[in-house]
Amino acid sequence: MSSLQRHFLRRVVQGVGRERKSRWGLITERKMANVVNDGGDSTEEIVNGAVGGGGGVEDVYGEDFATEEQFLTPWAVSIASGYNLMRDPRHNKGTAFTEKERDAHYLRGLLPPAIFTQELQEKRLMHNLRQFEVPLQRYMAMMDLQERNERLFYKLLIDNVEELLPVVYTPTVGEACQKYGSIFRRPQGLYISGFFRGKILEVLKNWPERNIQVIVVTDGERILGLGDLGCQGMGIPVGKLSLYTALGGIRPSACLPITIDVGTNNEKLLNDEFYIGLKQRRATGQEYAELLEEFMTAVKQNYGEKVLVQEDFANHNAFDLLEKYTRSHLGTASVVLAGLIAALKLVGGTLADHKFLFLGAGEAGTGIAELIALEISKQTKAPVEETRKKIWLVDSKGLIVSSRKESLQHFKKPWAHDHEPVKNLLDAVKAIKPTVLIGSSGAGRTFTKEVVEAMASFNEVKLPSSYKPKSFCLDDKLIECLLNCRNH
Repeated sequence: MSSLQRHFLRRVVQGVGRERKSRWGLITERKMANVVNDGGDSTEEIVNGAVGGGGGVEDVYGEDFATEEQFLTPWAVSIASGYNLMRDPRHNKGTAFTEKERDAHYLRGLLPPAIFTQELQEKRLMHNLRQFEVPLQRYMAMMDLQERNERLFYKLLIDNVEELLPVVYTPTVGEACQKYGSIFRRPQGLYISGFFRGKILEVLKNWPERNIQVIVVTDGERILGLGDLGCQGMGIPVGKLSLYTALGGIRPSACLPITIDVGTNNEKLLNDEFYIGLKQRRATGQEYAELLEEFMTAVKQNYGEKVLVQEDFANHNAFDLLEKYTRSHLGTASVVLAGLIAALKLVGGTLADHKFLFLGAGEAGTGIAELIALEISKQTKAPVEETRKKIWLVDSKGLIVSSRKESLQHFKKPWAHDHEPVKNLLDAVKAIKPTVLIGSSGAGRTFTKEVVEAMASFNEVKLPSSYKPKSFCLDDKLIECLLNCRNH
């Protein structure tokens, strides 16, 4: 019997009959009473200290054997109290635990005596964050906070969203992904590699939460225009889901960031000793498709039909995947459509009564546009080719029109309608006169005051009779709110 086995057997028996908050043991097929070590020593002798006695303080936590191979799985049954509670980011409040909470949860002596309100904690942390001159240092500080005190992390982000959004997401998250291997501290999310083929459902079940509502998944091939960052693209799902919670109110425990690691073609990463992913060329073709098929099937099997999956893949894969799974899985396009349908309760009418203009014609924009066209087709029984004519898109070269059709990528061609060329969003708004303006572009500060004023000039604001107007002018308030959304 090895020293590690002997240690864990000792811990099992010594825990019996004591008022401990945890029990440590071994997962083994034998009953403990029948275990005999290789030298003939019985369990009772081991417990009584007859084997491997030695003097000094007993190694009750197994620290002497921390570097030995753990071929048997240790298990613990515990409640969230005392030291364990403070190590649980979802329940830890740090110095904000009250006197009663410190007594109830066995925290006496584990915290400084001072009790801080969450507001005072927030003030201190914002002061500390502002001392950093390098944005990446702020990002790392925020990630550290998320890993130790989740409540405080989201309070900080919600109360200071304009200042911190560029820290936890673009543009800082791009640099964080580039250096992810060097700044890596603790795993966030789930990593699925090509080695897991045939076992992806088992891997999903390793995630501790069962009631997942939103998954953001990437293969790291196209990260914010920075190219192939492979496994280090995990910063994108983590950052997006942080915003889903802070701005959308989705419970953190219902969010799951996933990176599918199929390799990378980035030579710099392949030669980087700190790279955290598979050091191999990217899987493509049938091998890639089969892995994604298994993943998408396992997601529905494990989390149900209603789990929302947002993908972040390179265009050449994204559109194929979107076309394949758009009718079997929920995606972010469904969230936009749900928002439009909900808005109809306020403005009245149907989707078919509206004209849509998109800023952005990538996978997100065209995917949302197609779902809107399909829903209008379903409601009106008109062919989808006809309902698409109610939807216009603007890309980096201007309004997508028929005269550009030969130079357009294949996924943009269905949206090329008859119209004279228009070079920018403001002119497109004035020419098309949309009733709905949707932003799906990464270009910041594009919904300018002029664009919002142009929209307001030919769209009457309809409010229900029960609405009581406030002292402010609605149009001015709308302009102010939209101008604050600088990332759009």
